[in-house]
Amino acid sequence: MVIGLCLAAALAPLFASPTAQNLSARLSDPGAGSFILGSDHFGRDLLARIVWGARISLRVGIIASSISLVIGVLLGTIAGYFGGKIDSLIMRLTDVMMGFPPLLFLIAIAAAFEPGINTAMLAIGLVSWPSMARLTRGQVMTIMSREYVLAGTAMGYSHIRLMANHVLPNCIAPLLVAFSLGISGAIMAEASLSFLGLGVQAPDASWGVMINEGKDFLRVAPWISIFPGIAIALAVLGFNLLGEGLRDALDVKSELKIKNK
Repeated sequence: MVIGLCLAAALAPLFASPTAQNLSARLSDPGAGSFILGSDHFGRDLLARIVWGARISLRVGIIASSISLVIGVLLGTIAGYFGGKIDSLIMRLTDVMMGFPPLLFLIAIAAAFEPGINTAMLAIGLVSWPSMARLTRGQVMTIMSREYVLAGTAMGYSHIRLMANHVLPNCIAPLLVAFSLGISGAIMAEASLSFLGLGVQAPDASWGVMINEGKDFLRVAPWISIFPGIAIALAVLGFNLLGEGLRDALDVKSELKIKNK
C-alpha cells in the first residue's frame, strides 16, 4: 500500500493537471467518458487530483514527521542522558505540550501564520514531537545502564561520542517504528487542517481540500468526497501496517518467541 502510494506520487506528472477545468463535464459520474473516478463541480478530473494529492500528503507526512523526529530525539536524548534538573525541565515542557488537545493546538499554530503547505508541515511537526521525546528518553535511560555505555564512561569518552556511537544507534529500531506511525498521523493532521482551510489552499489538490469542496455536493455527487476519503484511509492504514511490520521485524523478543515456538 505504501509502495502504491509512492508510485502514484511519482507518476503524477503523467496524469492531467489537477487544476484543468472542463465546465461542460462538471459533476460527471465515475466511469463517464475519460473520468474514471468522475469529476468535481469545476469539471476537474478526480483521479488526477487524488494522484497529485498523494504528493502533498507524502511531502507533509515525511517532512512533518522528520521535524518531530529531530526535535524529539534531540530533547529526549538530552533528558535521558543527563537526567536531574535537565530531565525534569524537558519533561515538564513535554507535559505542557501534551496537555493541549492536538487538533486545537494545530489550529492555533496554523491560524497564527499564513495558511499553506509549509505552515501545515511546521505546525504538525511542532505538535507531535512530545511523544517522540518521551519514547527517546525511555530508550536512552534503559541503554545508559548497559555495560558498553558504562565501559565507555570509564574510558573517558566524551558525552557526544557516547551519545552518537553507543546510545542513539541502539535506539534506532523503536524510533523507526514511531517515525512510520508518525507519517500516518501527519497525513491525517494535514487533511484536517486543509479541510478547515488552514492547510493547503485551493485550487491545489489536497485530499482535505477535496473533501471540503465535495461536502456541498454529497447528495448529487458523493464521489467528490468519498474517493479522497478512501485515499486518506488507505494511506493511513498502509503506514500503520508498515509500522506494525517494522515493530515485529525489529523486536528481538518477538523473534526469540517465534524461534522457540
